[in-house]
Amino acid sequence: MPLIELNSKVKRQSRKRVGRGNGSGHGTYCGKGQKGQTSRSGGKRRPGFEGGQTPLVRKMPKLKGFKNINTIDYLAINVGNLESSYKKTELDLTNGKKPVKLLGDGEVSKAFKIKVNKASKSAIEKIEKAGGSVETTARIKEEKTDKPNKKAKEESAPQEPKKEE
Repeated sequence: MPLIELNSKVKRQSRKRVGRGNGSGHGTYCGKGQKGQTSRSGGKRRPGFEGGQTPLVRKMPKLKGFKNINTIDYLAINVGNLESSYKKTELDLTNGKKPVKLLGDGEVSKAFKIKVNKASKSAIEKIEKAGGSVETTARIKEEKTDKPNKKAKEESAPQEPKKEE
């Protein structure tokens, strides 16, 4: 069945035809009222204009900082709470409403096999020490040890004695 043959039950409103006589209901002033800025062509006010009184935007305080729109709000679960909260040792916590981050607070004795969105290094160490494993969906940033510190370089370099003139 072609789309053109479909009948819609929604009643479509016809557009307002102004300036077609007083019998149409939109004659004489064409719905713009009498005189003034808004009755003229191009008579629009800028957004936020409130007739000369101090606009709401200028009354509001200027707040410091900003809200990062790219931030991810994780649900934090500590390693110490795993044994009391879950009876199973194999857990997949990635399919919830919020992404889950595993944190390293507390101790664990069971060997858990966990799949989470993100995990701290201390949490991974504690789970692996207990004989379990952690699988993360997010990449973990590793510390860069390739480049030494500038200060450490300067301190380790041999210094030449100053010449007296």
